[in-house]
Amino acid sequence: MEHVRRISMQILENHRNLFTDDFDKNKAVLNQVAVIRSKQLRNKIAGYITNFVKEEGKPISEESSLKEAE
Repeated sequence: MEHVRRISMQILENHRNLFTDDFDKNKAVLNQVAVIRSKQLRNKIAGYITNFVKEEGKPISEESSLKEAE
């Protein structure tokens, strides 16, 4: 899993603006920006990137912001 995470973050550093929270679109973008010979590895990387983008876009809940204020 660490391998997938490291590769995903390297790709995101260089091409962050191309990725969205849509898994299928991210798979297509990966095919354009990287050479990934394994379909399984490509899907794992696309899934990690998709989850990362979704988590990045989530608003901070009120409960967690209250904890930070204390």
